[in-house]
Amino acid sequence: MLQIKNLLNAALKSIRKNKMRSILTALGIIIGVAAVIVMVAIGKGASARIQAQISSLGTDLLMIRPGYSNRGGVNLGAGSFNRLTFDDVEKIKDEASLIKAISPMIRAGGQVIGGGKNWNTSINGVAPEFLYIRNYELQSGEMFSERDLRISKKVAVLGKTVATELFDKQDPIGEKIRINNTPFTVIGVLKEKGQSGMGGDQDDVILAPATTVLYRLKGGQYIDMIYVSAVSKNQMYAAQDELTTLMRAAHRLQTGEDDDFQIRNQADIIDMASETTQTLTVLLGSIAAVSLIVGGIGIMNIMLVSVTERTREIGIRLAVGARSSDILTQFLSESVVLSLIGGIIGTLLAFVVTYIMRKFTSFTPQINPAIILLAFSFSGIVGIFFGFYPARKAAMLNPIEALRYE
Repeated sequence: MLQIKNLLNAALKSIRKNKMRSILTALGIIIGVAAVIVMVAIGKGASARIQAQISSLGTDLLMIRPGYSNRGGVNLGAGSFNRLTFDDVEKIKDEASLIKAISPMIRAGGQVIGGGKNWNTSINGVAPEFLYIRNYELQSGEMFSERDLRISKKVAVLGKTVATELFDKQDPIGEKIRINNTPFTVIGVLKEKGQSGMGGDQDDVILAPATTVLYRLKGGQYIDMIYVSAVSKNQMYAAQDELTTLMRAAHRLQTGEDDDFQIRNQADIIDMASETTQTLTVLLGSIAAVSLIVGGIGIMNIMLVSVTERTREIGIRLAVGARSSDILTQFLSESVVLSLIGGIIGTLLAFVVTYIMRKFTSFTPQINPAIILLAFSFSGIVGIFFGFYPARKAAMLNPIEALRYE
């Protein structure tokens, strides 16, 4: 223990003796450690943000979309063959055992007039369960009912953006609006939800009964999508299989026939996003780790210079009885201590950088304690690896030649 203490004191004394050179030498390690920690923190922050945005899409969400069609041997892509109807929704609602809620979705768009202003927005025809499925909440008023859905009542719930654009700070509840010249009564306003994972404004929307939007605004008989909420995350894939069976039965598809619909699983989307961001994190961390190697090369270079400068000192120590292993240990300890000091400063710098990012940007990097330990340990390994050759060179010096060195 005493020997280790003496080695540390000798190493620190040598480092303090050449302060500026030591600082410049450690700079590569400082930047490398800070870069690794910050880059990985950015990757983890991005991953958490993407997962939160995907989760905000809904609760244990499954999405049934139209299938694809072929025309003249050409695949027209997903959504080109639509056979989704309200009958499908009713069959799933009556027979599925692994779902909590279900809502059709009919998309329409148009100019909305109200409060003496006008605004172009999206109108989504849905069921009352849509609020639960997509994690929307009401700020004021109420959601339309199943009865309103059955009788195609002309009522609307405004997203926060639409309510602000049309009525500013006035309460829109009970007010009349016109959507493509069709009058609707505002019965509710949604709480602000913010941007989606794709950057779209989730508050720039109007919700209305699905039957009203399909029959009075859009026309036709097919719905654009069906949103389903599974009973739990653990039952997502089982619910997907159950929905596939029910939809094939509803569309009278025979064994061997391709599905004329697609089911997207929220868990699959999250897994895909996690895999992508994990790859990005590893890539960023690997690039940043190059800085540590560059810093190690800097340490090796300076240690070689130090060996040359202290050749006479080494010769004296060897002449008075020091062993080659003592010289090796001395120089190696200096390299490791210098590298670890750089690691400590680099870690502190990483905390400062991530704090600034959290304070002055909307992004929240997440520092992983394991990465701090890994980066710090790697800085020590760099010190050993790149310090070994100069230390060995010092240890292998011939005492007589070293004493003669000028």
